[in-house]
Amino acid sequence: MDFVLDTVEARVLGSLIEKETTTPEYYPMSLNALVNACNQKSNRDPAVSYDDETVELAIETLKPKGLAMTITGAGSRVRKFAHRLTEKLNLGRREMALICELLLRGPQTVGELKNRADRMHRFNDLEEVESVLEHMSALVTKIPRRPGEKEQRYAHLLSGEPRVETMSEPMDAAPTRTDRIGALELEVARQREELEDLKRQFADFRKQFE
Repeated sequence: MDFVLDTVEARVLGSLIEKETTTPEYYPMSLNALVNACNQKSNRDPAVSYDDETVELAIETLKPKGLAMTITGAGSRVRKFAHRLTEKLNLGRREMALICELLLRGPQTVGELKNRADRMHRFNDLEEVESVLEHMSALVTKIPRRPGEKEQRYAHLLSGEPRVETMSEPMDAAPTRTDRIGALELEVARQREELEDLKRQFADFRKQFE
């Protein structure tokens, strides 16, 4: 790859990819909507609180990397922003869904990626997710298990080699939730996120006419 993303660029790019799929009617995104998307409390790790200047600067640094662009519509004074990662790396919907989740939430297991990416692309099973990840070896990598973890996680390489977290003492393996409970929790979080997005997008839409 001919680019490396910093932390803010990764969050902005991930947010643009996500909203293109989950709320296409509000994409490309205004600056206000993009800031809100970056600062969401759901489907984000870590939580951040970026201001307009921080997000706009990230957009400007993503442009020369061929990863973002500004769109100005006829008769509209509101600038909109869109990503170009699909064209830049020639990725399909499955790959985009996985890279998006890795950009927004950091390293994750195959099971976590399957459940969380489901809102953007429905994978048939864990084997399909793992197969796609293996074919994305230039963009993602497995990272070593931490003490107490049973499964390896995947991380994206768009920001370079991931920093491996270390722990001074092994932690006890916590009992895992059942797949059914985990799926229900993810579905509730997804619905809450969509409701929050709709409220923010509607408020942003109204501002265009004030």
